Amino acid sequence: MFYKYPGYPGDYQMYFTGMNFQEYSEMFDSILDAEKPTPPYDNADYFQYTKMNRSRMNRWLKQNPITAETKAILASINRKQQWVVITEPWCGDAAHIVPILYRMSQENDHIGFSLQLRDSGSEIEQYLTNGTRSIPILIVRDENGNDLFHWGPRPAAAKKVYEALKEKKAGFEETKIALQQVYNSDKSTGIQQEVGILLQKHR
Repeated sequence: MFYKYPGYPGDYQMYFTGMNFQEYSEMFDSILDAEKPTPPYDNADYFQYTKMNRSRMNRWLKQNPITAETKAILASINRKQQWVVITEPWCGDAAHIVPILYRMSQENDHIGFSLQLRDSGSEIEQYLTNGTRSIPILIVRDENGNDLFHWGPRPAAAKKVYEALKEKKAGFEETKIALQQVYNSDKSTGIQQEVGILLQKHR
């Protein structure tokens, strides 16, 4: 399967079978440094989301908060796995989740890590959340390409806050700030614990 991203890098189309994390990181720079950003980044809001998300992602990468318990679970994986993350640079949840998943994948050489852009020919239609194309989604596959499980688009604590705000019809800004607070206070433990449980269940 091939994916395309208009305008990466520069102003031409690039077709690919999935990005590695470095290519995904470089995409942020390509978007933010472009003289004429391509849609949706020509929209000021999307551009600003992406700018903030790059800072958040870099902060998590620097902190690298992977716990000893999570490292032990990851070290116990003795067969090849492929982790595929469906995401987008503008996604607020992804800014907190994707770098944690990447750091987790680095703990074991048996784990391959790649990313798909949701809106550029991804597999998202196979991994809908209550009928919606919510991201990020982590898909974990075995050495033969069979799905072991998928997880996302956010950990339970963030989901609880999101659903409560949705119920009271909170605005986008209020929801964004509330979720940001959840991720900052949780320090990625929810992500690690939930994915860790699934990894142990589907060895």
